[in-house]
Amino acid sequence: MNENQESTVDTLIVGGGQAGLALGYWLSREGRNFLIVDENARTGDSWRQRWDSLRLFTPAKYDGLPGVPFPGDGLNFPGKDELADYLEDYGRRFDLPILHNVRVDGIENDGDWFHVTAGQRWWRVRNVVVATGGYRVPKTPAFAAELSADICQLHSQNYKNPSQLQPGPVLVVGLGNSGAEIALEVSRSHQTAVAGTAGGELPVRHGRAAARFVLPVIRFAGLHLLTLDTPVGRKVAPTFMQKAAPLIRTRTKELKAAGVELLPRVTGVRDGYPEVGGDVQTVKPANVIWCTGYRDDYSWVRVPAVDTEGRLLQKRGVVADVPGVFFLGQEFLFAAASATLPGVGRDARYLAGRVKAQRSSGLLNV
Repeated sequence: MNENQESTVDTLIVGGGQAGLALGYWLSREGRNFLIVDENARTGDSWRQRWDSLRLFTPAKYDGLPGVPFPGDGLNFPGKDELADYLEDYGRRFDLPILHNVRVDGIENDGDWFHVTAGQRWWRVRNVVVATGGYRVPKTPAFAAELSADICQLHSQNYKNPSQLQPGPVLVVGLGNSGAEIALEVSRSHQTAVAGTAGGELPVRHGRAAARFVLPVIRFAGLHLLTLDTPVGRKVAPTFMQKAAPLIRTRTKELKAAGVELLPRVTGVRDGYPEVGGDVQTVKPANVIWCTGYRDDYSWVRVPAVDTEGRLLQKRGVVADVPGVFFLGQEFLFAAASATLPGVGRDARYLAGRVKAQRSSGLLNV
């Protein structure tokens, strides 16, 4: 489509990652008129851009999208580039209509239609599906700006490998899975400490044996027990996203064995250096890697589908108060596994049916 040209499409999917591709698969089977737009240059780039050594926590047998199993050894844990290439091949295999280098910056009501803009481009659509997980903005504490200019600072989003770091000690801030994995990697070349508190740990060693005997149980729970249809799922859902995920592959015992120092959380900055713990201990790293997560930015969704606290006003991805607006791929959309490869295909299939119902009747019962 040329710049400054309006186009009409029945369903526009914002986001060409695994969620958008899975929905595209189901819509294509229904013969629907749809378009996927993605801000990246290639399908899979959101994975390619992550740190070099990243591998999935789920084995390949659970990493496929609808219609195509993930290739290779089912008990192997694919690297991020393997997954990116799989997603790119998936889009080609089913000839999904994907438009790259398009960052949507507005969704607004336009009578019976929606007006979706991306710079100088815009679309008139009946249905719009937000499959981006919001726009994920790296989150760092405000006092990060007070650190000495001599300290090399990186957020985990920008970390690729230890060659980016300058000589001297490294402080990794945040003891979630990203922090643990990155701390273990940089400890091979730098004196390393990690500040934070783990949100629990996988009780067994991660690997092929766990993929055979333990991870299937966790997958079943995440797909079928912890859902919005079960009492236990409804009970844990409100706090699920607020708590740190348990450490999976790299646990504290592996960090200690590698010589990584475990510190309390960072509480502030004094004289240009981080302070940790209630006793206000100052540490003097040459590098700080912020593994402090992200926040979702839905400010560009300018329809009443998000409340003032940033919570999605949806039920299983359907915004009942704004017929034609849907969400997919977000945390606990329906189940604990909704934002994962094992869970996104099921949610996509359900949402494809809701899009079809919207198209047929203009009304939805969810």
